[in-house]
Amino acid sequence: MESIKINQKAPDFETQDFNGDKFKLSDFAGKNNVLIVLNRGFV
Repeated sequence: MESIKINQKAPDFETQDFNGDKFKLSDFAGKNNVLIVLNRGFV
């Protein structure tokens, strides 16, 4: 995975929320603050 530099835009990506609905980081363009928590389950 490539690293990003300070003040560089994060790369766009798509993932699913807890309801299974897909969303992209770009869906939040123009918002001041975006917090996305990516949890991984252990089995």
